[in-house]
Amino acid sequence: MVSNGVYTSIEHRAIVNSARERISMAMFFNPKFSAEIGPAVSLINPQNPPLYRRVGMEKYFKDFFSRKLDGKSFLEHMKIKNGEGNNA
Repeated sequence: MVSNGVYTSIEHRAIVNSARERISMAMFFNPKFSAEIGPAVSLINPQNPPLYRRVGMEKYFKDFFSRKLDGKSFLEHMKIKNGEGNNA
């Protein structure tokens, strides 16, 4: 979302391998609740309009945790639809 679709994430999928141990590394970025999240302003211009809405972190977390766990469906929910403004 912050990269405005430039960098895409993969769907997490763990595959068990009985011959080798597996190492996982998770990284998280969580701004303050008072912050706003959305595409980085430096990546937005007339040729590259925002693909995702800007929203306050508190609303983002509330909406995120109130949805079903279903892959990347929340990221799709944050996309700006045709004719829709930048704010939800």
